[in-house]
Amino acid sequence: MHIQNRIAWFFFTIIFLIMPAAESTSQTLQTVPHVDVQKYSGKWYEIASYPQRFQKGCHCTTAEYTLTDKGYLIVENRCNKGSVNGKQSYIKGKAFVEKNTGNAKLKVQFFWPFRGKYWIIDLADDYSYAVVSHPSKKYLWILSRKPKMDEVVYQQIISRLKDKGFDLDKIQRTVQI
Repeated sequence: MHIQNRIAWFFFTIIFLIMPAAESTSQTLQTVPHVDVQKYSGKWYEIASYPQRFQKGCHCTTAEYTLTDKGYLIVENRCNKGSVNGKQSYIKGKAFVEKNTGNAKLKVQFFWPFRGKYWIIDLADDYSYAVVSHPSKKYLWILSRKPKMDEVVYQQIISRLKDKGFDLDKIQRTVQI
């Protein structure tokens, strides 16, 4: 990985991990009751997110989760910088399930010893989409198993996010092909 990509991902990790842990005062964020980590594993396409500095210029963003025999997940994030045909940016990390959370709360680590909170707050019964955030609600990702999401499903997710107190004006759709 090029040094610029490493620096960008390093800053992403620092921002994500050391940001204030204060919860939104409007309402406490709830996770889904249970996640089957085996079903959650695999490739996800980012459909929309709150823009983050570490993802600036990203197109065709994906995240792939692989369950290890040691019980944690390998996380591989990719995007094309600048355009859908741009140079691929890549970072690999680990995700650890927090005990007694129904597997809905994880801690993601891209640089030791820093770990960031990764909460699954909405999940399709068939694992066709997921919504991930942080208890502060400063981070948000809408993920799908396919690069395109049905507009009705997307609007239903947006409606639930509004009910949870998310700022809908911040959500930006991700360019996918």
